[in-house]
Amino acid sequence: MRRVVCPGSFDPVTNGHLDIIGRASRQYDEVVVAVLINIEKKSLFTVEERIEMLQTVTKEYGNVRVDKFHGLLVDYCRQQEIPAIVKGLRAISDFDYELQMAQLNYRMSGVETLFMATGPEVSFLSSSRIKEIVRYGGDVAGLVPELVEERLIERLRG
Repeated sequence: MRRVVCPGSFDPVTNGHLDIIGRASRQYDEVVVAVLINIEKKSLFTVEERIEMLQTVTKEYGNVRVDKFHGLLVDYCRQQEIPAIVKGLRAISDFDYELQMAQLNYRMSGVETLFMATGPEVSFLSSSRIKEIVRYGGDVAGLVPELVEERLIERLRG
């Protein structure tokens, strides 16, 4: 079985994330969406909330599983017997950072990293920008799943 992991914080998941997850699901037998547990970072949504949202918005893909991890991604890959990581790239600035991570991960573990260009219709999206737009009353319809939009408005506008 060909398996791959799509890691991230997904705070919150955007249509850009779903673009990569959906396209990866057509290429692999199983896609594990791995939510990073980062105790040093203040997140808007808890890990459990992020997992629940991801499970809901990816349920149409029969081969996507959502999980969580902490520590090194390559250790998680080794434990789960996942040989490859899929990362979405929005811009050249993403590539510089992600290439260095890919090379380190390969050096440490032999885990391959595959880059997928995000579709142009969602290439400008980032979770932090989405939160900022909602915080200041802007409209993010069509940029995130409807469920995520509702949760963002509830959390950021009360």
